[in-house]
Amino acid sequence: MRIEVDKERCVGAGMCALTAPDVFTQDDDGFSEVLPGRAEAAAEHPMVKEAVRACPVSAVSLTRT
Repeated sequence: MRIEVDKERCVGAGMCALTAPDVFTQDDDGFSEVLPGRAEAAAEHPMVKEAVRACPVSAVSLTRT
């Protein structure tokens, strides 16, 4: 599994960064992004699925690799 943030859809609510701060951060413009090196390992993080559900615009997704 791989975690992705759709930058076109993200509105910068920051729910993913609040839910799983070990996996997500916000860039200088306030939009969410996956921390470097965490995209593949993130699926193992216990709060990633909750972060996917918490995104108000469904910009965060888990995909099979």
